[in-house]
Amino acid sequence: MCTVCGCGTDQVEGHSHSHSHHHGPGDIHFGQGPAGTEVAGMTQERLIEIETGILSKNDCYAAANRQVLNQMGTFAVNLVSSPGSGKTTLLCKTIEALGDQPLAVIEGDQQTANDADRIRATGAQAVQVNTGKGCHLDGHMVGHAMEHLDIAPGSLLFIENVGNLVCPAGFDLGEDCKIAILSVTEGEDKPLKYPDMFTASKLALLNKIDLAPHCDVDLDLYEANLRRVNPQIEIIRLSARTGEGMDQWVAWLTDNLAVKSVKAAE
Repeated sequence: MCTVCGCGTDQVEGHSHSHSHHHGPGDIHFGQGPAGTEVAGMTQERLIEIETGILSKNDCYAAANRQVLNQMGTFAVNLVSSPGSGKTTLLCKTIEALGDQPLAVIEGDQQTANDADRIRATGAQAVQVNTGKGCHLDGHMVGHAMEHLDIAPGSLLFIENVGNLVCPAGFDLGEDCKIAILSVTEGEDKPLKYPDMFTASKLALLNKIDLAPHCDVDLDLYEANLRRVNPQIEIIRLSARTGEGMDQWVAWLTDNLAVKSVKAAE
């Protein structure tokens, strides 16, 4: 079990999240010290030392990944979300909409190759990374996965992270940006509950908007809360099931890939 957050990982992974329980006037807030987390028997200074070491090592792997991707002009996105947001379904629909655009996919899950199988069924190449008890992908895992893919110059690389709105926020994988996928069924306050993830993301995809009329949700409030934690975040409303908003999402991808390709050619 992770000695930092107790999330089930086998080793300390330097997660900088906190745990809060809201029950009225007697609320208890952990993780308010400099380390941003709380572990019984460990000082905040020691936690900072552990986290700094782990993240520094991860950043070295991420920098190596980024160098490879930059040289090829490959635009890489780190797809992050909670479980059940529709991430894999959206990715399958995205691949279909992109047509013959060269791309590759890295699938992250604790167990099974179910999602990678779904991606391969679209005709796209994909490699599954199972993290075991780990709650997120890291730069080292992604670097190994890249070695098993035939990533073409000027292509797209989708990294579908483990379903988790906490730990993946703090780990650079060498991607160009993080993209948070948020289902309308999750509640308008989700960005306020997990601000680190949405602060770290360049784009938020508000998915399953076809269900909004049936869930009594306020899409404008979703957007307001996203911008409350990240005023610069871009937002696209879409439905992978009906196709609404998919053209805007695909255009966002192709536009950013074009910019990346130009930079690589310079």
